[in-house]
Amino acid sequence: MLRECLPLSLQRQSEVGSLGSVAHVTHEQLDRLLEQALLLDDHGALASQLDALAQGYESGEVSRAAILVLAAEEWRQAGHPVTALERFRSAVDDGGEVLIDPRSGIADTLFELDRSDEARDVIADIKAGPWNPATALTVAETLVAYGDLQEAHEWATEGVRACASGTTMREVLLRTRYRIRVDLGLPEDDLDALLDVTR
Repeated sequence: MLRECLPLSLQRQSEVGSLGSVAHVTHEQLDRLLEQALLLDDHGALASQLDALAQGYESGEVSRAAILVLAAEEWRQAGHPVTALERFRSAVDDGGEVLIDPRSGIADTLFELDRSDEARDVIADIKAGPWNPATALTVAETLVAYGDLQEAHEWATEGVRACASGTTMREVLLRTRYRIRVDLGLPEDDLDALLDVTR
């Protein structure tokens, strides 16, 4: 879910070794690292390399926090949610720039670990402070996955209202909200009518 943290292109076919010793991180380096891992289909190896990259990080086009979020996602894909939880928390502690609030990843992972009360506390903390539409979408998708359609609907609705007209994120939120409303058996409303325009 959290690959939106970086504008990673998957179009190149170049060879790359471990980037663990790189102090200045570029988008291109991360592109090549991700491409190699995808070819090998080894999430654990990529997670370890991202960990090393974060540890040696000094500067870059991408924040250390964003690298930690990517590492967390890969640890989850590799079947290590506890390690993923640690990386998401490290990203929060780092405080660097990310597209999606790492706490949304914490909440999702806590649900995965059957710690739903803690997950809901984290979501409440996110809601209490500033958040962006990308974070709203992530939280809504998490809540849908774990059966809380009503709160997912609230997040999707608020996310739509926080989006500028004509943006891709607004369209995605409108579509997500519409699917939730169908599952809830709700009739179409004014925001659903906006979706008709974007289809």
